[in-house]
Amino acid sequence: QVQLVETGGDLVQPGGSLRLSCAVSGSFFSASDLNWYRQAPGKERELVAGITSRYFTNYADPVKGRFTISRDNAKKTVYLEMNSLKPEDTAVYYCNLKLDFRAYWGQGTQVTVSS
Repeated sequence: QVQLVETGGDLVQPGGSLRLSCAVSGSFFSASDLNWYRQAPGKERELVAGITSRYFTNYADPVKGRFTISRDNAKKTVYLEMNSLKPEDTAVYYCNLKLDFRAYWGQGTQVTVSS
């Protein structure tokens, strides 16, 4: 019914930038809340940023001022613009869609910040 595909993960130097994209197939995209999570080795998956169907946004403290989440309902795509990247940002980043009681996940995309 709903499928999510993340792209854009890469190896980047500290201070660099990346833009992650998550393309969604299925109905009711515009009515859904969308989130980016990340999971580093040995750590639990954590919420990075979220954007609601009303375009309200929220960010985890470590990424505030550096990351920006946005959505394009016409393209059924959610983005995560990542600036001033730090080694601590290294993780697999996952796109998440919430609609009523349902939650859907993408396969994840690897972001590695290293010199």
